[in-house]
Formats: sequence, C-alpha cells, structure tokens
Amino acid sequence: MPTDTPQTHPPHDTKLSKKGRKALLAGAVGNTVEWVDWAIYTTFSSVFAVHFFPSGDPAAALLATLAVFAVGFIMRPIGAAVLGNYADRHGRKKGMALTIGLMAGASLIIAITPDYSMIGIFAPIVLVLARMLQGFSAGGEFGASSAFMVEASAPKRRAFAGSWQQVSVGAGGLIAAGIGAVITSALDSQALDSWGWRLAFALGALLGLFGLWLRTNVAESESFEASKAARASEPKQKSSYLAMFVKHPGAVARVFGITIAGTLLYYIWVSYLPTYAHVATGLPLNLALTANFIAIAYFICMLPFAGILSDKIGRKPTMSAFAAGFLVLAFPLLNVLENNFWVFLAVEIIGMTLLLGYSANCAVIMAEQFPPEVRATGIGLPYALAVAVFGGTAPYVITWMNDAGIGDKVWIYCAAAAAIGLAVYLTMPETKGKKLA
Repeated sequence: MPTDTPQTHPPHDTKLSKKGRKALLAGAVGNTVEWVDWAIYTTFSSVFAVHFFPSGDPAAALLATLAVFAVGFIMRPIGAAVLGNYADRHGRKKGMALTIGLMAGASLIIAITPDYSMIGIFAPIVLVLARMLQGFSAGGEFGASSAFMVEASAPKRRAFAGSWQQVSVGAGGLIAAGIGAVITSALDSQALDSWGWRLAFALGALLGLFGLWLRTNVAESESFEASKAARASEPKQKSSYLAMFVKHPGAVARVFGITIAGTLLYYIWVSYLPTYAHVATGLPLNLALTANFIAIAYFICMLPFAGILSDKIGRKPTMSAFAAGFLVLAFPLLNVLENNFWVFLAVEIIGMTLLLGYSANCAVIMAEQFPPEVRATGIGLPYALAVAVFGGTAPYVITWMNDAGIGDKVWIYCAAAAAIGLAVYLTMPETKGKKLA
C-alpha cells in the first residue's frame, strides 16, 4: 500500500542563497543605519534645540525643534514617490545607495551647522532643509529596501526576509538610544551642550558611509533585472507612480488600508505608551522607558520567527490575529495600567506580541501586491501616506484626548483602528505562495 510522505520543497524555494544572504545583509544593515540617523534627531532634540533658535526660551526652542521633526513626516510621501520611481526605473541597488547617501549627508549637515548666535536665521533654515532631506530619504528607503529584500529571498521565505526590514527599523532606534546613553553618560553637561550632540550626528553620518559601501557592493535583484530586460523593447514609462495609480488602484488602496491599523498601533505602543502611562498613572518615566526598551528588544528578536510563521500558514491569518487581538484586548490592556513597572511591562509585551503579526508581514505583503516595474513605488507611496496621516498624528490625538478629559477612551481609538485593519485583512487575497515576478 502506498504511504503518505511529508511534503518537501526544492532547496532553492526554502533556503537563501549566498547572493540572497548578502542582499538581506545590505538591505537590513543599510536600513538600520538610515533609522539610526533618523532617530538621533529626537534622541538629542532637547540638547541641540537652543543652538538653532533664539536663546532665552528653551521650551519654545524645543517645540520649534519638534515642529521641524514633523516636517520630516510631510516629506516622506514625496520621497516615496520620487525615490520609489527612481528605484523602479534605475534599480533597487541605486535607489538604496541614494537614500542612505541623502540621510547620512543630512546628518553631517546638522553636525556642522553653526549656531544661531553665529549665522542667525540661517541656522533654523538649514535645520529645516536637512530634516526635510531626511524625511525625503526615509520615504524612499522603505519601498526600495523592502522590494530588494523580498525579491532577493527564497520563494517560500519571503515573509522571513521581509521581517528583517522591520528588525532593522527597531535596531536603528535601539542603536540611536544606545549612542544617546553613552554620550550623555560619558560627557558632562557643558561638553554635551558644546559638541557632544554634534558627535552623535557625525557618528550617524559615518555609519552611513559603511551602509553605502555595503549597498554599492551588492548585486541588483534578479526580479528587477528580468523586468528591465522585458521592458527594453516597450515605450519608456514616464513615472512608476502614475502607472501605479492607473494600472493598480486596488493594490494601492489595499496597501494604504493594510497600513492604517499597523502604523497607528505601532506608534502608540512603541513610541508613545511610556509617556501615556507616565501621564495617566504617574509611573516614573525612567521605569516606563526601561520597560519599553525591554519590550522593543523582545519584539525585534521575535520578528523573524513571526515571518517564518507567516511563510508557513499565510499572511491573512497572522495579520488578522494581530488586528483581532487589539480589537478584543485594547480595553483591558489600557485600563489595567497602573503605577507598577511589572504591569506596564506585561502590557507592553502583550501589545508587541500582537504587533508581530503586522510588522513581520508588512514588507512582504506590500511587495506581493505589485509587479517589479512599480513595486518600490507601490510599496513606498501609499505606505508613507498612511504613516503620515495615521501614525504621525497618533501622539497628537492621544494628547488631545487627555487634555479634553477623555483619556480613558483611548482604547476606542485603538480598537477602531484594529477593526478597520481586521476588515481589510479578512477581505484581501492571500498572497503566500503567489509567484513573484
């Protein structure tokens, strides 16, 4: 009698090649460096604020510096459109080299710009332009690096490869925090104020050179090369973002919808929850930040495993579990918070565990929506728009709710986003196993 044998896959379907591993390293490390440079701004904003704006009111200077930070979010969709189009026309490798060069160059500009006392109004103007350049670069980075890493992966390991895009984002934030901790601990307040913060930006620029070297020494993705060869005899496409909207409007809407719940809940849990707990419960901020650091480190370590799970059971079930979990648990998680480190750490860990379902999938599922000729733009532009509209405004909305006396209703805000996400995830087509051109 015939016996059933376990299903096996060809090695090239499940195992990354040497070329694929090198591509994953170049994409992930380069992306990490990008986000180190991006995060150093907020890490040291309270230190360098008075150097770029008129002295006399440190609080006003800090607010102005944070307003400049917001300008970076405005530039991200523009960068996604322009740099995504560049990566779709000229290659992922060239696109990623350009994004990291722009980010590192902007960090160097901030590091060497003279104080307001020396050049007056030109100091804040240069800061605004440099931050706009960083936002422009960050907008192009997500689409180009996500497309590159997913295209370079083994067919049945695409979510695993894509998860490293988010691993690198988290790692960049942790490294920036580490740079901040070392510099602020090693220098006295006078040295930190005088040149220490400039050293942080200079280190970010130096790391950018390493990332640039990695990216210029990696091969272009075979998917892009095949697409480029196939398009050689066709009329030249003017812009991939116009083709994206005309030929793939459903995929564009889907990527935007996929991002809504993920970006809003990610920014709340990763960036704002320590401040929220401190204000709402009186939990000391240092304890809240310590718990947040532990939870982010756990999250980064678990992301590749969540990617492997998605490669086994699919994108829809893992993303739906993320949204359904927040829909059910938003109320108890936010209402159980109290002035207790262990309670807050548990809330952070549970939320981060749910977020794995989104973050491990977002790069791969967006890449699987588009053909290679519009893939970098298709990933980057609708994603950047959703991040700007929902992720970038989340801290403001929650702060407004607290000021309006309805801070206890934040869970409704989170649950509503989760409900939208669940509706999108349950109705989207499953793309696990889809042939990636």
